[in-house]
Amino acid sequence: MKVLILSCNMGEGHNAAGKAVYEKFLKMGVECEFADTLAIAGMKVSRTVNKTYVGITTSSPAVFGAIYSIGRAVSNFGNKTGCKSPVYAANVLYRKKLAAYIKKGKYDVIVMPHLFPAECLTSLHHRKVLDTPFINIATDYTCIPFWEETLPNYFVIPHKDLAEDFYSKKIPQEILLPFGIPVRDCFSEKNDKSAARRELGLKADEPVLLLMSGSMGFGKPEDLAASLYKKFGRGTQIVILCGRNEKLRGHMAEVFKGNPDIILQPFTDKVSLFMDAADVVFTKPGGLTSTEAAVKNVPLVHTAPIPGCESINIKFFTERGMSVSCGDTNDNAALADAAYKLYCDKDAQKRMLEAQRANINPHAAEDICNFIIEHYSNSTQTSM
Repeated sequence: MKVLILSCNMGEGHNAAGKAVYEKFLKMGVECEFADTLAIAGMKVSRTVNKTYVGITTSSPAVFGAIYSIGRAVSNFGNKTGCKSPVYAANVLYRKKLAAYIKKGKYDVIVMPHLFPAECLTSLHHRKVLDTPFINIATDYTCIPFWEETLPNYFVIPHKDLAEDFYSKKIPQEILLPFGIPVRDCFSEKNDKSAARRELGLKADEPVLLLMSGSMGFGKPEDLAASLYKKFGRGTQIVILCGRNEKLRGHMAEVFKGNPDIILQPFTDKVSLFMDAADVVFTKPGGLTSTEAAVKNVPLVHTAPIPGCESINIKFFTERGMSVSCGDTNDNAALADAAYKLYCDKDAQKRMLEAQRANINPHAAEDICNFIIEHYSNSTQTSM
């Protein structure tokens, strides 16, 4: 069996979910490839769309929220009338290139953690250019606009409680698979906190707060870090993961110049280990990073969301006791108060970790791979 994972270079969450499945397939001995859909369409298209998306979400989050609301309205209209969206129209433009890529690769099944390739492949199925089965993976705790325009064979959703949200958009209930959002194996492996701190060069006997600012750098993590430092006090180690955003890291280096307790970490492949070392993890409520933290099973504080699906993610987590937040506000002082209260209340932490274990499947990637192997492996293959 040969599997293609088609993601899209627009934020790391979709890629991370796709790579979790990709890595699991490789460990299981299944031939698998990972590709960026927009790179197939053309590197210029990929860079342009990615730059535009990041620019809107970081510098104009209100605009992004408005776009998301409009998208939801267009989606609802299309769901009632059968009309296709501009998103669908845009993604059919590269269908010839995608069809040629898939035919050349001779894939048995395609897995897509992003809407864009699912739209394009749906178009190819409509035109009977391809009939390769494909599976969607939702990476947010809601049915985002335009998923309902796609026609997958199966659709992996983050939680069983979301089934109604998806089939209310006319996605057939019988194709919904509530396996969860796939994350890499390292997040389901719990390492000793003291050992993790030693490996990372952190002090063992002082609080460690981990701020996941990410490459996109949404919001003002320096303001939150300052509020946390004021609340928790001197000696508290505040580790800020800056991703590949060197501009953000340079800015914060100036803001916190001379403060040894503020640790600015550039892009690292040790995010899982930093979570092991942390007493409290702070992240914006992206579906993937939130799931990684919940699988790692750490006290979790959600920072202000980018308006749209992240607002729904934060509601899903807080309503089930899996995180604390201040909702959509940017009140860093209130967030620092909430975080300090969680840090001091061991019973509250215990309840939160129990809620995470009850609601989040740490083995989603394995469940997805096993399902695909069971349904799409050729009977002649003996290596499975």
